[in-house]
Amino acid sequence: MLLWLADYLTQFYTGFNVFSYLTFRAIVSTLTALGISIYFGPKLIRKLQLLSFGQTVRDDGPQSHLSKQGTPTMGGILILGAIVTSVLLWADLSNVYVWVVLFVISSFGILGFVDDYRKVVRKDPKGLIARWKYFWQTVLGLGTAFFLYWFSQSPQETALLLPFIKDVMPQLGLLYILLTYFVIVGTSNAVNLTDGLDGLAIVPTVMVAGAFAIFAYMTGNINFSAYLHIPYIPLTSELVVVCTAIVGAGLGFLWFNTYPAQVFMGDVGSLALGAALGVIAVLVRQELVLFIMGGVFVIETLSVILQVGSYKLRGQRIFRMAPIHHHYELKGWPEPRVIVRFWIISLMLVLIGLATLKLR
Repeated sequence: MLLWLADYLTQFYTGFNVFSYLTFRAIVSTLTALGISIYFGPKLIRKLQLLSFGQTVRDDGPQSHLSKQGTPTMGGILILGAIVTSVLLWADLSNVYVWVVLFVISSFGILGFVDDYRKVVRKDPKGLIARWKYFWQTVLGLGTAFFLYWFSQSPQETALLLPFIKDVMPQLGLLYILLTYFVIVGTSNAVNLTDGLDGLAIVPTVMVAGAFAIFAYMTGNINFSAYLHIPYIPLTSELVVVCTAIVGAGLGFLWFNTYPAQVFMGDVGSLALGAALGVIAVLVRQELVLFIMGGVFVIETLSVILQVGSYKLRGQRIFRMAPIHHHYELKGWPEPRVIVRFWIISLMLVLIGLATLKLR
């Protein structure tokens, strides 16, 4: 929005040309989302408290979590509001990729809001019935996948990029739709499962989004993409502004979500942020790298799958409790230790993911 205004004002003062620089808009996008989150955070927390939108804690979880009962939830509204506002202000709104991400993050956010509403208003810890949640995730995920496949204009946009391998990019064809669906829905649920401790999900999300800002910049630059042997997709460059908005909003939310948390993001935040990371990974053709950088999300999800599968097949549990962060809590690890160690692991995995840009 401001980019269009700056283009018009440039005829009167050339200093407005600074808004045409992607790096400048990425910086101010971060600061805008960060500022919105920090400014409106206390107001939203007070509002959630007045509405009695407090966290409902399951009685079969760690006993240390019982003290979290009543902590305001649905704080993801703050994150999404900051992201959307910052993107609308600083991104090039003629870029269709920007609107795709905004659609995904908004639609999954609405789905998460419904889930949270059932939890905090109806006091149902399970929230939205699982089959309906997956149904709407499927509708949104497949809808996005079909649109991107239909909109694709070059072979690079539907090719599979293999990490650490140069000049091997097999065409996916219709498998692109299936892959896109699984990446968006899978990442959405993975971040949702990870969001079980104070700040545990938001910091890896910020790290991965920051890394994707680099991938988007390189993929959208013809010189860097040629040098790094990655697909050149011009529209991805504008996703830098989107990624930095996620970083700023996430850091602003962490101000209030760090241990002991004043507010939780709820499903409105976790489902939306996971889906956003998934669709960005698809757009910059780094689905497999997301699997690496989002390794914490993958581990959390696998721990649940293994736990459920083992109990159904053998009648025995592998972990004391799943997702795996609860396993370590029940082993006696203090919550901050679990959180920080998972952050460190996430940082290491993100660095490995970034290394794939050069190690090809």
